[in-house]
Amino acid sequence: MALTLNGVRPVESDHLVDLTVAGGRIAAISPARPAGSGAGPALTVAPGFVDMHVHGGGGASFDALDADEVRAAAAYHHRHGTTTMLASLVTAPSDRLRRSCALLGGLAAAGVVAGIHLEGPFLSARRCGAQDPQHIIPPDVDLLEQLWQDAAGHVAMVTIACEHPGALEAIRWCVEHDVLAAIGHTDADAECTQRAIDAGARVATHLFNAMPPLHHRAPGAAGALLADPRVTCELIFDGDHIAPTVATIVVAAAGARRVAAVTDAISASGLADGEHTLGGLDVDVRSGVARLAGNGALAGSTTTMDASLRQVVSWGVALPDALTMHSTTPALRLGVHEELAVGARADLVLLDAELRLQGVLTAGVAVPGLPLNAAWTGEPA
Repeated sequence: MALTLNGVRPVESDHLVDLTVAGGRIAAISPARPAGSGAGPALTVAPGFVDMHVHGGGGASFDALDADEVRAAAAYHHRHGTTTMLASLVTAPSDRLRRSCALLGGLAAAGVVAGIHLEGPFLSARRCGAQDPQHIIPPDVDLLEQLWQDAAGHVAMVTIACEHPGALEAIRWCVEHDVLAAIGHTDADAECTQRAIDAGARVATHLFNAMPPLHHRAPGAAGALLADPRVTCELIFDGDHIAPTVATIVVAAAGARRVAAVTDAISASGLADGEHTLGGLDVDVRSGVARLAGNGALAGSTTTMDASLRQVVSWGVALPDALTMHSTTPALRLGVHEELAVGARADLVLLDAELRLQGVLTAGVAVPGLPLNAAWTGEPA
């Protein structure tokens, strides 16, 4: 059954539209009919958020080896506007990663997640952050091939510390298999990082975090990744991983079309402060900030994409740029191509003037638990 969102405002438009959805896709966009006298302020309609880097939320984790828990984590982020997400896995023993890939590959085929992001185990032990160093190994093409097969080809991205022997070979394997190679959790210098980019790496895993700081005489991995126009730079806009000034510098330098907002959210997202876990490691959450119990390293975040959007706009980033970073940029990098156009998949968010979610559609189906106080015609689910 078709439904219509009446009198909604696309970003950067002065005109309201009626947007009709049918068969999971945008069927029509037309000038809005005059609203009645009781109509409230128009809601903003935008493509759904795309999160390339998320571990879980709402008490559920993508590495749980439990299909229902994976679905619960995805549903939690759907309620916060994320309509497309990669299930990120931290460093773990290879047999555990194989089991996770097999489970998540099936759920990716079913559309629960868009694919798998292997954030480990090919990392730098020195820059491992909140990952277990005892399971970190050098890049291994044979293991990559096995994990890809276990996932039935649904491995979408792999984070690699490019300074290790075998890193360039692993990056080339990713390119050959249409898998995004990301540089992160690395101690590499700028020259090493540039060689990795030239070999095909195209993503910076949470730029600045878990890599040497940018110095004016030693730009390091962060400088090389930021400077190269071929690279999409992940940023975590939770107010803890990077300072507001750094966020605005990166957006000004790279442009919104090269910055992908990510949450790096863990299962503790949406829960009260207290003791939690990430990849088998103990995590303490205080005032919403997750840190390893042992050394205080940041352990992912507890943010969501809608909160991330509000945060970066509060830092002075224009709303069109902020929405680009939360949807268009990561969508294009993943090949999703979400947009407001007839024929596009109806993955949409509705936002009020305070950028609070008022509705989310995934393939034309309304996510339950949101107000949906736009003027609907037809059944929203």
